[in-house]
Amino acid sequence: MTTQMFEGKGHAAVYQKYRFAPGKELQQTILAYLQEKKAVPAELVVDVGCGSGQGTRFLAEHFKKVVGTDISEAQIQEARDTPSMPNVSYLVCPAEELPFQDASVDVLASFTAAHWFDIEKFMREVQRVVRLGGCVAISTYTVDMSLRYGDCSEKLTKIFRECWDQILKYSHNRLKFVLENYKEIFEALPFTDKKRITDIYDKIPMTVEGVVGYLESASPYQTFMKNDPEAAKSLLQETEKRMLETMGVSSRETPVEFWVRHVCVLGCK
Repeated sequence: MTTQMFEGKGHAAVYQKYRFAPGKELQQTILAYLQEKKAVPAELVVDVGCGSGQGTRFLAEHFKKVVGTDISEAQIQEARDTPSMPNVSYLVCPAEELPFQDASVDVLASFTAAHWFDIEKFMREVQRVVRLGGCVAISTYTVDMSLRYGDCSEKLTKIFRECWDQILKYSHNRLKFVLENYKEIFEALPFTDKKRITDIYDKIPMTVEGVVGYLESASPYQTFMKNDPEAAKSLLQETEKRMLETMGVSSRETPVEFWVRHVCVLGCK
């Protein structure tokens, strides 16, 4: 069964507010692969573990019908409450029990979610629902992140990573899939035509508030909050204060470049 880490309404709301959509480089990597494999135009695209719908809305810009699925009712409600194109719908269901007919899905995608699934059962569902000639795109951003702002990028990144290291002490053991660059997920994909790309770098436009909000949205931080709420809140407050001082600004709305590295597993049945 999927590991359920994003259930609460409060967490879902933070997730919706601060989680970013797939970056341009990742988008282009996926779309180019689907073009190469002639998986487009696609009738039905499914985004598994869609959370609050950031990846689903990207897919909706390019495909006829997109369905986002997630095990969390709170996340799906956030997705439904967010304006999106009319070709998008959402369903609450586990990744291991997808409500689609055999060989009915043209493209199955999953953004920063597959490491929470029961990999063996999920891959059986992938094999079942994806049509012959259909494609899979399973990606995640990694913990390899950095910040850029003027001439203080190195100091800013150091502050961010010090905070991130504290938060990662509360990580679920499933983070191992991310730390190994989705190698196990790639190997489990039951297609012979597949590849794994580990060096997709994206610049995400953010603000200082957005960077701190992203940290708040991370599942290890939510665990930290349950264990020691005062220490968790203090860590983010101190991190934001240090970032602003280093940048020489006072506004949380100050723009900053947030650089992330994506890993993407692509396959064609």
